[in-house]
Amino acid sequence: MIESAAIVFSSRDWFWPALAAAIVLALALAWSGRRGAANRRVRLGCGLLKFTGIVALALCLLDPLRVGQRARPGANVFALIADNSEGLRIKDAGAGKSRGEMLRENLTRPDGWQSALAENFQVRRYEFDSRLQNVPNFAELNFDGRASSLISALRTATERWRGQPVAGVLLFTDGNATDFSGEIPALDGAPPIYPVVVGSDDEPRDLSIKKIGVSQTSFEDAPVTIQAQVGESGFDGSEISARLTEIATGANQGTNSAADNFRISTSSNIVAQSTQRAGKSGDLNFRFQIQPAKPGLHFYQLETRANDDAKNGTSSEATLVNNQQMIVVDRGQEPFRVLYVSGRPNWEYKFLNRAIQDDPQVQMVSLIRVARREPKFQFKGRAGESSNPLFRGFGHNDEETARYDQPVLVRLNTRDEMELRGGFPKTAEELFQYSAVILDDVEAEFFSHDQMALLQRFVSERGGGFLMLGGTESFREGDYAGTVIGSMLPVYLDRETAARLPSKFKLTLTRDGWLQPWTRLRRTEAEETARLAAMPEFDVLNPTREIKPGASVLATVSDENGQTFPALAVQRFGFGRVGALMIGDLWLWGMRDAETQKDLGKSWRQLVRWLVSDVPKQISVQAKSSNDPDEIRLIIKTHDKTFQPLDNATVRVKIRSVAQSSQNGPTPKMVSETNSVQLTAEPMLNEPGTYEATFIARNTGAYSAEATVLASDGTIAGRAATGWASDPAAAEFRSLVPNRLLLETIARKTGGEIVSMNDLEKFVRDLPKHRAPITEPWSDPLWNKPLVFLFVIGCFVAEWGIRRWKGLP
Repeated sequence: MIESAAIVFSSRDWFWPALAAAIVLALALAWSGRRGAANRRVRLGCGLLKFTGIVALALCLLDPLRVGQRARPGANVFALIADNSEGLRIKDAGAGKSRGEMLRENLTRPDGWQSALAENFQVRRYEFDSRLQNVPNFAELNFDGRASSLISALRTATERWRGQPVAGVLLFTDGNATDFSGEIPALDGAPPIYPVVVGSDDEPRDLSIKKIGVSQTSFEDAPVTIQAQVGESGFDGSEISARLTEIATGANQGTNSAADNFRISTSSNIVAQSTQRAGKSGDLNFRFQIQPAKPGLHFYQLETRANDDAKNGTSSEATLVNNQQMIVVDRGQEPFRVLYVSGRPNWEYKFLNRAIQDDPQVQMVSLIRVARREPKFQFKGRAGESSNPLFRGFGHNDEETARYDQPVLVRLNTRDEMELRGGFPKTAEELFQYSAVILDDVEAEFFSHDQMALLQRFVSERGGGFLMLGGTESFREGDYAGTVIGSMLPVYLDRETAARLPSKFKLTLTRDGWLQPWTRLRRTEAEETARLAAMPEFDVLNPTREIKPGASVLATVSDENGQTFPALAVQRFGFGRVGALMIGDLWLWGMRDAETQKDLGKSWRQLVRWLVSDVPKQISVQAKSSNDPDEIRLIIKTHDKTFQPLDNATVRVKIRSVAQSSQNGPTPKMVSETNSVQLTAEPMLNEPGTYEATFIARNTGAYSAEATVLASDGTIAGRAATGWASDPAAAEFRSLVPNRLLLETIARKTGGEIVSMNDLEKFVRDLPKHRAPITEPWSDPLWNKPLVFLFVIGCFVAEWGIRRWKGLP
């Protein structure tokens, strides 16, 4: 904003004489105008001209001055900041040179607006890409920066200049900031910023991957969904293809080290491909559904090309750098372990166990009671014998199965002979190793009060999943009303329902159930409706009419009279989730034919996956990006076996470069496994059990990190792994059109304005009149200006000329 100037009179002593002379002259002119009535208008006009000239001369006696404030020459700083990122290598349509080349020519001219700027300001020069740095001149601009951290550069400059007399900033950039999250920063304390937009607003012919989203669900047919938004300009009517290629897969599952999951395949394979025709919308949305065969980290590369360019082997685009991007999918390093507890062998376990065996991501450990506890007085053995006499002579007389005053339990799929040897876990260290617990047809008396409280802690504090299945010993029939376990369930157990229930029930999904992908088994609504209609009727139901606040009913059963009861209800409980399946003979679903057996198995797998999908792990590692596109922060969260924060641990991180992006072809360059870096994570003071390490990725490509946590006694507490893709060019070239809106907003918030490259000389000439931290007063006398005397003479000459023209004396 330009400082406004004011007019003052320095010789005020002449005010009254000048005013008196003006009054006398006005009266004399009025009297002379009455001499000729016919020429009164002409005389009045001549009198006004003469009066104006005399008043102008009278005002000169007061010594009028034009005064104001201006920037003191050489006292203020003015900064020039130039973008040095790869984005300025783009050539606009019809231009012979790139944006960067034209900018460098303008900034390196020996004479011109920079010389004029240096006459009044101390000029400081900066360049930025991923960071801001001072430069003596702009001759070394090479535009090889991998990012445009515009917001970070302005913040850094503002902090660096705090307290200094900076009058303004000329910012030369296209405005495509790679660190812009959509919210304009406050930039408090920043000087006025005057952006100079580099580049044309006309979109060049180009394809670019704007956005990629990766989501994993419990829906078995599509556990991983990749959605890509591809922007196009100049390809109306052309066929655009997107190809997804897997470049690295996990291997050697079941080993002791998570590092074995990072074996890199020696070849890449195309896993999905899609083609769409570009229209006038400007954006194409590609959707891929894939199902990695193995757990572990999987690395993919998405590439998009116009079919015509691919056939001709040439490119008509402004750049190909934004046509490909790497994607990381984490399928988990180890399977989730689920504890299944049943009060008796039943058909439900048969089908559930068979379904889980087909899922490599879930391992079910079972504890099944085959005989109830017997009273001590029922059987009497020999003197000193504590085992049941029925087992005598069978060579199986240990304390686990043969004590006649304890229930007979069978353990299946245990890790070793000691797991669950004492029955249901009694300590947090034993129970918290599982991700979920399933209770099936087992009464509340099976558990001690401490075990019930431990199970509640397992869900609320550890974040585990809990599911109760229907049966004659479950829910209200199992006396869970009023117990700690009953308080976790999403249904009320202390409210009686109808005493007499029908024996045939039909299952259907509720509105909430239709919205959950893991409750559906078909791709379309019509197919799912037909499947539900063909399901058999069920006979066993644990009835309940009311659910708790916050719970959702996903499926119901109804009889012939339309009476409806909840069949599947879920809710959150603390950090975990709880489900209640009130049907007690779901196994009937799989007895009809092979197709229904597949549906039942798929339903069980999706239910269990939902149960364990959000369960936190004992050791976890997460890769987070920072303002520097090359910098990755690795956050490692550690817990002991009771899920308490693990302090005083040593966390070592091994980082491998998996694959490096190749701009010469669609296939990335594979990297040897020996190419690794060892880091030691430091504890974060504000979060117990959390450690942090920083890694600088020098090359564009895919990376994996394995964190090994050592307890204070030197033993390995656990391992975890993650992966990420470092591709700053994906954000740098996401848009090739200057972001004028962002630059206009920055200018408006800081008190600046957009400046055209062609108007720099005029802008620099007017800069001393702009506000500045250090100013000085200036004054300009008006009485001796040639223009003032020309005005006075002009008034008198015009008055004389009119009188002569009209023949007046």
